[in-house]
Amino acid sequence: MPKIKRKDWIYWTPRILSIVFILFLSLFSLDIFDMCNNFLNCALGLLMHNLPSIILLIVLLISWKYEIVGAIAFILAGLAYAGLTLITASMSGFQWFYLGWILEISGIALFIGILFWIGWKRKK
Repeated sequence: MPKIKRKDWIYWTPRILSIVFILFLSLFSLDIFDMCNNFLNCALGLLMHNLPSIILLIVLLISWKYEIVGAIAFILAGLAYAGLTLITASMSGFQWFYLGWILEISGIALFIGILFWIGWKRKK
């Protein structure tokens, strides 16, 4: 079995975490099957619920080679989700579980973005 070099972890960790994160986000789209009553509504709802996952998958494919793209995109995605969640919380009345949502989604996206950035800086 080939030995993994010490610096390879910074190459593989953000990519593997991105795949797991995208699969995690895709799980949230499964609630559409409770609300749909025909195939077209289910397919359209599934597409709409998975748009963030599809966009992040495209970003991952690009950032596999150009790590700076992954760094910028995942950091911006994390900040955008945190901002949108805080705006929603301010309009509908703040609840403490919003902070959990921000940590779960934005925190992971920011962490992946930082790992891509570290990998990009090391390669330079």
